[in-house]
Amino acid sequence: MRTQTRVIGGLLVAALFTQLAACGTLFYPERRGQIDGRIDPAVAAMNAIGILFFVVPGLIAFAIDFATGAIYLPGGQNAQVAPEALQNLVEADGTVDPLKLKALIELHTGNSLPLDNPSLIQHSGSAEQLAAYGLRPAA
Repeated sequence: MRTQTRVIGGLLVAALFTQLAACGTLFYPERRGQIDGRIDPAVAAMNAIGILFFVVPGLIAFAIDFATGAIYLPGGQNAQVAPEALQNLVEADGTVDPLKLKALIELHTGNSLPLDNPSLIQHSGSAEQLAAYGLRPAA
């Protein structure tokens, strides 16, 4: 009986530890720091099991996983570009120079994009979008 009690106690401690540490944060530490994306159903299910058995630790696990971003599936790489760097891309007539854009993307991401691909769809922006980046529309 004493061994059985120790095994049950050990399992209970392990379950509480994983819930307090948050499943996604514990099992996928490389995912921490993500801001958004698709939610990993496995991590959400593990956190939900924690809510079923231990309500407070399960809620804490969800909160930690959302706060750290470990609940999200790994996505593609993101690169943010300063608005000052984007000002060099816009020509005097308000169009974007595709060669400069390609060079800027390659500089920040390390990936060369085929901007001459015929299946590439280009959308025009509004003056408000340009103003948000500190650019002046010219037309």
